[in-house]
Amino acid sequence: MIAAVARLGKTDLDVFPFCLGGNTFGWASDETESFAVLDAYAAAGGNFIDTADAYSAWVHGHEGGESETIIGRWMASRGNRNQMVVATKVGRLTDLADLRADTIRTAVEGSLRRLQTDRIDLYYAHGDDDSSIPLAETLGAFDELVRAGKIRHAAASNYEVHRLGEALRTSKAAGLTPYVALQPHYNLMEREYEQELGPLCFAGGLACIPYFSLAMGFLTGKYRAGVAVTSVRAEGATGYLDERGIAVLASLDAISAAHGSTQAAVALAWLLAQPTVVAPVASARTAEQLAELLPFVDLELTAEELAELSRASRPSP
Repeated sequence: MIAAVARLGKTDLDVFPFCLGGNTFGWASDETESFAVLDAYAAAGGNFIDTADAYSAWVHGHEGGESETIIGRWMASRGNRNQMVVATKVGRLTDLADLRADTIRTAVEGSLRRLQTDRIDLYYAHGDDDSSIPLAETLGAFDELVRAGKIRHAAASNYEVHRLGEALRTSKAAGLTPYVALQPHYNLMEREYEQELGPLCFAGGLACIPYFSLAMGFLTGKYRAGVAVTSVRAEGATGYLDERGIAVLASLDAISAAHGSTQAAVALAWLLAQPTVVAPVASARTAEQLAELLPFVDLELTAEELAELSRASRPSP
């Protein structure tokens, strides 16, 4: 499977339409398992990896940076840094949990060191810092890093529409590097993005790279009433098991059976077909789990199937 790459918004980056989430590396997957997932992803033509300096600081005994470290070791051992598009984030690591210019300058050096690279292709503000820090300061720091060659492009994650709009206006007025992509919470069960953020991204030419693309695993189809699943995300995933969620699963079951594919692949194919979406982010703990996801990049759903999934997942008014 070697799927066609897609241009990421207004950048010069060509990416595989499946962005591999690195949040499991060093947490749910040890280094050996993580390398196996990364090898399988690359063998399928994948070149777009997402991580953050804060992954996996939530684990007892971890400090953050574990995921970046594993990815860096993998790229160094495989000699493939120039073939990969690497995205990481700043703003949520303990002691570096804001978007001040000094914080960004310090954080990027740590990420570069752990990733064993001289540049980051896509550097996200992990979440909006709407305290007393001016957007111009944050955007100015990103601009400085672009001019220094330490990052190629800046992007935003978890921004509300009014703040993303303000950031785009600020960068344009000041002649600073703009955000070129947004990473929002968006999937069949979480469709708020379509209301305001989606149109703003469309108008501004921003690429959408949604996270939690499988609703914490719910859209894989393994979470059903009366079925016990052992997973670090089981509690969050089972929260979707209501009337609407059951309807979505029924649609996924029927469509995946018609294509001889998996429910996860169908859910990701729906997401990839939505306006502005360039590459959904999804993670896999093992190479076997990855194999259930990869078919979506070549899966072509009919207009009727896309409409059925949209209907089944439409939130109640």
